[in-house]
Amino acid sequence: MSFIDLITGATINRGVDRWRATDGAVLIDVRSEEEYGQGHIPGSVNIPLNDIKRVLQEYPEKETPIFVHCLTGSRSGQALSFLKRSGYTKVENIGGITGYKGEVVR
Repeated sequence: MSFIDLITGATINRGVDRWRATDGAVLIDVRSEEEYGQGHIPGSVNIPLNDIKRVLQEYPEKETPIFVHCLTGSRSGQALSFLKRSGYTKVENIGGITGYKGEVVR
């Protein structure tokens, strides 16, 4: 993720497009339940970073395309590292929802 992407939000918007275009892909929002409840991308799944091990049970297939995001991209970076260390091969950190330009549901 480049500095420009952090400022413009380009990473998350392109990432959401890739998630929608990828068969069987999962979009995981690693923010807290409270943050998720304040507004989230439709179709995303809330698995807070402090509970990221849930992915191992809920999505046991290591080839599952997983896109992760949070508020700014920091926590999703930590989630990406954990998932890659756990053997997931198709994981992408798409950054922070603060730059998202699409629909948000509450």
